[in-house]
Amino acid sequence: MNHLINISEAASLGFHGLALIAAEAPRRLNVRVVAEKLHASEAHLAKVFQSLSKGGLVSSQRGPSGGFILNKPAQEISFLEVYEIIESPVHLTDCPLGYTQCGFHACIFEQKLNKISREILNMFEAIKLSHFSNPADRGTEENKDGAQPLEVQK
Repeated sequence: MNHLINISEAASLGFHGLALIAAEAPRRLNVRVVAEKLHASEAHLAKVFQSLSKGGLVSSQRGPSGGFILNKPAQEISFLEVYEIIESPVHLTDCPLGYTQCGFHACIFEQKLNKISREILNMFEAIKLSHFSNPADRGTEENKDGAQPLEVQK
C-alpha cells in the first residue's frame, strides 16, 4: 500500500522499541524480548539498537539480567531525536522536493509542503517517549497531541 508519508521500518522499530523499554523501566529488556513483542526481526532490531546506543539514547548490559535501558528520562527523549539518530538530521530547505532551481516563477505547491514538513518536524519534537509509557503524561500540555500511553502485554 502506498502512503503519502512514509517512515522507515528502522525508525518505526526505534520508536516502538524505545517506548517498550520506557514502559518497562527500570527493568532492562533485551532485543529478543522486544523483537517478540513487536513481531520484528531480531537482527534488524539489534542494528537499530546499535545505532540508538551509539547515539547515546540507550545503554546495554550483557548477561542473564542484561538488556537495554534508557540513558535519560523518557520525558526528555523526543521522536525527532530518535528519528535523527536512525535516519540522519532533518534539514528543511526552501524546496521540499530538494530542487535548487524551479522552472516556475512561484512554487506550484504555494509553500504548503514546507508548512506540512515543519508541522511534522514540530510534532516529532513534541512527542516524547513518556507519552506512551507514563499515564501521568496523558492529557497534559506536553501530550496535547492525544497520544495514549503504551499498554505493554506481559
